[in-house]
Amino acid sequence: MATEEHISVDTKKKELVGNFKTAGRELRRKGRPQPVRVHDFVIPGNGRAVPYGVYDIAANEGWVSVGIDHDTATFAVESIRRWWRRMGRKRYPKAKRLLITADCGGSNGARVRLWKVELQNFANQTGLAITVAHHPPGTSKWNRIEHRMFAFITQNWRAKPLLSHKVIVQLIAATTTTSGLAIACDIDATNYPKGVKVSDQLIKQLNIRYGRFHPDWNYTIVPKLNPSPK
Repeated sequence: MATEEHISVDTKKKELVGNFKTAGRELRRKGRPQPVRVHDFVIPGNGRAVPYGVYDIAANEGWVSVGIDHDTATFAVESIRRWWRRMGRKRYPKAKRLLITADCGGSNGARVRLWKVELQNFANQTGLAITVAHHPPGTSKWNRIEHRMFAFITQNWRAKPLLSHKVIVQLIAATTTTSGLAIACDIDATNYPKGVKVSDQLIKQLNIRYGRFHPDWNYTIVPKLNPSPK
């Protein structure tokens, strides 16, 4: 079994939770349309759903954490951690390295300090050396999660109001393809505050090795000694 695994990660578009119109059409009995709201205003108590996805390229499997708060780097790495605990380490028990392809911006952006700090924590916990390859600006559609997983999730919930976070989880988990795509999904009810500051001193403590080609986009975070159990 290979000792390096490859995942593609990204945040899907945030969705309003409630009886809002979603794109697409679905066959329904004549005279019985699906009632939806006319205006897209957040419903108090419902909020938004923040789906962060992890796509295992070799296995054609995915994991989606449906957040209820902000899309931060801490949330992004926690989603990767949940994929690893629930799916990744069972499939790849001998893995020593993890390759992550991600966009250049957003919560997993190349310039986001907190992203690197949280990845260092994840590397320390798992003992995995984590290599990140960011897609250059303007090439996010090259990220495989976009056309191999997110596109099918969108097709699966077309014309279906996303009435609750539970409904969103069910619709995502029910997404399949003829090629055998399988997705696991769960709600992440943790609050992730925005604006967390990362000091220069904390950045200097990272065990990071930058690649020769565009080191700002390609780097490896190596676990520190005595990592905690997986």
